Amino acid sequence: MEKGMIYIYTGDGRGKSPAALGRAIQAAAEGKSVVIIQFLKGKGLTDSEFIRRLEPEIKIFHFEKSDENYAQLSDEKKREEIINIKNGLNFARKVLTTGECDYLILDEVLGVIEKDIISVEELKTLLEGHGETGVILTGITLKEEIFVLADEVSKIETVECSLR
Repeated sequence: MEKGMIYIYTGDGRGKSPAALGRAIQAAAEGKSVVIIQFLKGKGLTDSEFIRRLEPEIKIFHFEKSDENYAQLSDEKKREEIINIKNGLNFARKVLTTGECDYLILDEVLGVIEKDIISVEELKTLLEGHGETGVILTGITLKEEIFVLADEVSKIETVECSLR
């Protein structure tokens, strides 16, 4: 991975987040620092001994308070979580502004746009400040306005296997 590049993992297939995590491990193995912020996944990668062993090279954050996936929440809880999600995006802005890490992964941020929690313009504004920090975005749906911001896009699809 090169400094300052924007990578996107998108598509309806499984494996976008693991691919981003693989990139994080690759970067950490090269002596780089990585911040991962997860969205729309409830507690996401939960605090565990394994996750703590990744630090300080890889730091994982999630700002949502609910254990449930965002789509399963009541309207009232969704409103609460929207505030938490926006706090996560503000943290991402701080990370980019301060150059706190070599790579920032915004896991499922494309879903945040798809659910109209933030706009494409808000994401564009966030990414304008990335400087030398490499950024990885993940999510199922990729809008054209975001596609053009990327240096590399990987589309992950599920392919029907008829050999079984």
